[in-house]
Amino acid sequence: MLRFPIFILLLVLSLSFSCSTPSWFPIKKGPPHRAKMKELVNKEVVIVDGEEFVKVLNPKGSEGTGKASYLYVPVDEYLAKKETFEAAPTIPGPISRGAGTSIAPARPETAEMEIPVQSSVVSEAQRLRRKVVLAHFEDRSPMNDETYGDWLAEELASEVVQRSQTILFVDYPMVKQFLEKEGHTYLDLKTAKVLRLLNEAFGVHALILGHLSGPYVFTTKSLRGEETAKAILKIDVEVVETLSGKTVKTLSIANPVIASREKGNFSGERAKVKAIQIALRDLGKVLTRELETLDWFCRVARVEGEDIYINAGRLTGVRIGDVMAISRSGDPEGPGQEKGKIRISGLFGIDASMGRLIDGVKPEVNDILRLAKDRGTKIPVSGYPLSTIGTSD
Repeated sequence: MLRFPIFILLLVLSLSFSCSTPSWFPIKKGPPHRAKMKELVNKEVVIVDGEEFVKVLNPKGSEGTGKASYLYVPVDEYLAKKETFEAAPTIPGPISRGAGTSIAPARPETAEMEIPVQSSVVSEAQRLRRKVVLAHFEDRSPMNDETYGDWLAEELASEVVQRSQTILFVDYPMVKQFLEKEGHTYLDLKTAKVLRLLNEAFGVHALILGHLSGPYVFTTKSLRGEETAKAILKIDVEVVETLSGKTVKTLSIANPVIASREKGNFSGERAKVKAIQIALRDLGKVLTRELETLDWFCRVARVEGEDIYINAGRLTGVRIGDVMAISRSGDPEGPGQEKGKIRISGLFGIDASMGRLIDGVKPEVNDILRLAKDRGTKIPVSGYPLSTIGTSD
């Protein structure tokens, strides 16, 4: 009489452990995680190697350039010192200050959504945002009393954001401090392990490294004592894809010296400012074009029955009704070996979504998704159990 119930129990247990989930995704099987606590349910949380971190405002962020605006601190530290930290806003602004996944807020038991017809794939693909980390530039001008590496990197990010709505810069000081806690230094940024961590934990598509020489100022005086100054600044940049680990572009920009010419009082400082402005403008224009051509992709975070959870959503530009093509995990060569298609049916959290298989073979955790060429028609999705999102089994 007891064999049948025991068999059913063993079957249920085996099924519950059959789907694996990457350490960085907040929806987990097994014992409830502390990130599900009411104190953290609306916070941005990332999980790396089984340890949970919560995004908070940096108490020292206002002390000057180079300080991270936000930090990722261990959950234990946050819970013990809640009065010290103010939680980061749940919806970041135009420049992403960290784009990890997060626990979804409470949702109704059921919802009815209408999946709209999408337009051409070219215009739709352009709205999907690429996440980029721009490291502070190395300053190779030892003769200068001032260093500009961190400030110029931030100004370059602002220049690119003004030119494109499809690039999101993840705050580098925050990422740097996070990586240092994991035991990584600046020299490790291009290693396969750190690039994979940037991609899986923060959704980063590209890393930008660079160095600058200058600005160097040259002054002359006329017979009447009038001072004339010119300046030159050279910036070298390397764009590295996090998926392939390859350097996809190297750029080198120097301002025309004659264009920085200034006369009169403080001509040296004014020439320096002009050289910086010209170099940033020219580099920003070229870099924006390069970043917009990066291959956009996201990853499967969890597969549970018919539901497929994805590590990209509203912040990245994913919309309900998008059709994603599935390719194998770690595919660095772009679209090619398509396994099937998923239609996005719901958005949740800061930057996550969910969908269902509409063609082909069900994906595995960490499989790569790219926007499919063919789009779906308008269909209703009703009675969807959204309240299960972000809860433990």
